[in-house]
Amino acid sequence: MSHRRRPHDTSVSPDSAKRSRLRRSTSSSLPKRSTFPSYLDVPNISPKIRLFCDLLANTPASSVEFVLQDSSLRVSSSRDVEEVLKLSYAFPNTATKFFRWSGAQIRDQHSPYAWNLIVDILGKNKLFEAMWDAVKTMRHQKILSMVTFASIFSSFTEAELFDESFKAFEVMEDYGVSRNVTALNSLLSAVCRVGKTQRGCEFLGIARKTIRPDADSYAILLEGWENEGDAKNAVETFAEMVGVVGWDPSNVPAYDSFLTTLIKAGGISEAMKHLGLIRDKGCLPGMKFFRAALNEYDKEKDYRGGTVIWEMMAWKNKACEPDLSMYNKMIRLLCYRDHLNTAYKLMDEMILYGLFPDRETYNLMLKSSIKGKKMVDVALLFNEMLKNDHLPLPENCRDSLKLFLESDDMKMALKVWKCMVNNQMQPLEMDGNDLVLKLRDLDMLAEACKYAEQMAEKGIKLRSSTLSKLKTSLCKIGREPMYRQLLQKWKLR
Repeated sequence: MSHRRRPHDTSVSPDSAKRSRLRRSTSSSLPKRSTFPSYLDVPNISPKIRLFCDLLANTPASSVEFVLQDSSLRVSSSRDVEEVLKLSYAFPNTATKFFRWSGAQIRDQHSPYAWNLIVDILGKNKLFEAMWDAVKTMRHQKILSMVTFASIFSSFTEAELFDESFKAFEVMEDYGVSRNVTALNSLLSAVCRVGKTQRGCEFLGIARKTIRPDADSYAILLEGWENEGDAKNAVETFAEMVGVVGWDPSNVPAYDSFLTTLIKAGGISEAMKHLGLIRDKGCLPGMKFFRAALNEYDKEKDYRGGTVIWEMMAWKNKACEPDLSMYNKMIRLLCYRDHLNTAYKLMDEMILYGLFPDRETYNLMLKSSIKGKKMVDVALLFNEMLKNDHLPLPENCRDSLKLFLESDDMKMALKVWKCMVNNQMQPLEMDGNDLVLKLRDLDMLAEACKYAEQMAEKGIKLRSSTLSKLKTSLCKIGREPMYRQLLQKWKLR
């Protein structure tokens, strides 16, 4: 086991930067809001932007343009407009008036992003007529894009106006935006994101007559079924996907969502059956499934199943590197089966992935080493934990102390006791008395009295039997005054 200085909380999930297909298919630079944030809650915005936002929030729409004109505030670029609009979703009427007023100051050179923000603000506030008016102006200026229609789809589906979102899809080409598979996926994503995956499947059945769905289309639907916990429909969608787009090793999100749905619905066995088929086709899921599967095996204390998943993830699929939480689960399974040597290897292997043992890792290893009476390992682990500021659990401290007392390793026993006292690991009475008596049995009377006095000073009860045994030993060597001093401190407490 290595004994390097280990920093804290440095775990990084290798797939943390990966984005789900459901979110990716509708990605844009527009804010996504179910509730509108206040500019008052956003730190580090410029004073000018804050003043604009405050004005829009506290001025009636009927007079906002007059107030803006009468103020000393001016926009210097489309960037200013964008920053104000992003923080004004809760005030669509004044935001729209501000947009018009600011246009005159920048020669009506609003950016496509600012226009898309206006469309999004109006849509999210269910001002759909005004939204379409803005879209028509954008068409005239030839700045419409897929981002605009992604916003429209999202606004309609959040308002549960699914037929309107489907109609918006149908008229895209009238506005000069291609109605292709990317647009289809954007619409499916908006529908599934609000928990209506069945509506998405129904629309796909219609749309596929003119637009061929791709792997992303089915990955979006499968993630929708996962979020809704619907394994039955997930199986049907998965079968349809295989029939339409075939087996694709790059379609990891689809396999990930499908298998994870099966785990959530019925446990690990059904998911593992389908995993076998997927592997036979040269494909594999991603970290979401591996994490869920390992979690199930951890719950069941199934070492063999956990090992199968671990080997598949860590060695055969280089895109899936385990994170700290997964390492801890696998180490727990190994410790449960007393495979300590393998657990130690896994613990030291973490560094290869830029991970470091945390308090949970150490305590798992410490508990198992205590159980196996691995004296050297217990001492090394305990020292390394203190060195790296990872506090042992109270039960591990008590068991470590007992182990060191039984083996007469008083140096380590005293170090453990000091840790317990400094961190107030109650109750301390039994362990303290055992320590004092062990020191006395080893003819370390001075130390026994020292720690007995410390216990009395800290309010840790010394048993009468402990005091009696100390008295007998001290009297034998003519140290009655030491006993009287200890007794006096005991009575004071």
